[in-house]
Amino acid sequence: MSTEKETTQVNASPYGLAETDADKESQTTQQARVNDWSAEEEAAVVRKIDLLVMPLLIAGFFVLQLDRGNIGNALTDFFLAEVGITQLQFNIGNQLLSLGIVLLELPSNLVLYRVGAQKWISCQIICWGLVATFQAFIKGKGVGVYYATRLLLGLLEAGFIPAGLYTLTQWYKRNETSRRFTAFFLGNMTASASSGLIAYGVLQMRGTAGLSGWQWMFLIEGMLTILVGVIFALLMPQSPARPSNILQHSYFTPREIHILTHRVANDSPTDGPKPKYVRLADVKAAFSRWYIYPQLLVSFCSIAVISPLSTYKPSIIATYGYDRLQANALSSVSDWIVIVVNLSVGWIADKTQRRGGLVLLLVVLSFAFCLATRQLVSSTSRDLKYGILTCTTIWGSVAHPLNGSWLAVNISNPAERSITLALLIMTVNTAGLAGAQIFQAHDAPLYRTGFTVILTLASIALAFGIAANVQYVWLNKKLGKKEEVDDEAGEVGQRWRFSL
Repeated sequence: MSTEKETTQVNASPYGLAETDADKESQTTQQARVNDWSAEEEAAVVRKIDLLVMPLLIAGFFVLQLDRGNIGNALTDFFLAEVGITQLQFNIGNQLLSLGIVLLELPSNLVLYRVGAQKWISCQIICWGLVATFQAFIKGKGVGVYYATRLLLGLLEAGFIPAGLYTLTQWYKRNETSRRFTAFFLGNMTASASSGLIAYGVLQMRGTAGLSGWQWMFLIEGMLTILVGVIFALLMPQSPARPSNILQHSYFTPREIHILTHRVANDSPTDGPKPKYVRLADVKAAFSRWYIYPQLLVSFCSIAVISPLSTYKPSIIATYGYDRLQANALSSVSDWIVIVVNLSVGWIADKTQRRGGLVLLLVVLSFAFCLATRQLVSSTSRDLKYGILTCTTIWGSVAHPLNGSWLAVNISNPAERSITLALLIMTVNTAGLAGAQIFQAHDAPLYRTGFTVILTLASIALAFGIAANVQYVWLNKKLGKKEEVDDEAGEVGQRWRFSL
């Protein structure tokens, strides 16, 4: 039984794992590892990171999800009629948002790698906050302005999520990442959970100052985003090696900086010195690591299930017989449950150092509840349908961040990790493109076809969840056999095992 704490040489080409230039360089640049601090000192440093870096990244994700997801709440406030668009055009607008993210996801992370999170992420938050605020004024402007706004919002949001995930891998060790990844996604989940409750209150402002409720919602939440962007710019430290804010105030003592700069390096002995730029070789290596693709497909299918459900959940609940404003509040229940499950799963993953089995459990549960939802489309019991729908939207939301953590710990090279995480988020936003058209007007209000498609996607996620676990077991057995050969030849090196 092995965990990612075991380390290795990465020259595993006999088993289909290409030895890249980056791998070779990291092997030749190994240095003596410094570990001259106590566990208490390190724990104090980690607590300081938790109190400084984590809240800023979580806050950024919170406002991103508010600005991305609040349009689903706007649907219950006559948004389509007042803007002058159809449901099909509404779906296309959401596809354009996902397309914008996909187009700039990788370029955004190349910029991040060059200039750092402090400058790049704060700039992103402020820019998309401006667009989110001014979309309050698209009332009566028609489909062209609506399309342009959604596309621009997606282009400006591109790269934030992988940037946040990559930033966490620079500050935390591998056995600390699952909890921090899930905590990071807590921003997304808290926003999803709060969005319905916020909408329930704000939409009642309809008529105030001559504005619709959805206009007030966009204005308030957009201005909150700009405020978060300014705070992020002022407070976010530059990097573990230079942990000071934009005003050049250092949050750490020289001793703490020493611990910061060495503890993560010690934990990733295959990492070489971090180059200033992402090289073409790193990009090629990231895309050529074939074993990441089953995990990417798990996230694709999971998000393709929950993305349309998140958008249409208030509207679907309203068709069960609930009041339109009440439906917004009820839609938040599953998101609050997701927060608890997400934190619990992240804690278990870091304690056990087992992520693959947990991901598989989550996709099994997702499949089971998607099946139940499809079977109940004709049921007249609104409470039963609401309860099952609530459970259906839980599991994919938890599987995705855990799957991202599992992916990250199996990529040792920092440049490749940055690219792979960008590829992960590109994949899930492509899922948003696919999922945006699942619920069609002609299929309403039962959405028989829509829920059949969702069940199919959950089935595919289950198949690839199994495949991802099986492949890592197989690869570890192959690496174990190679080690036996090396030992017999008298070659003793650092040992690698894929995290299971």
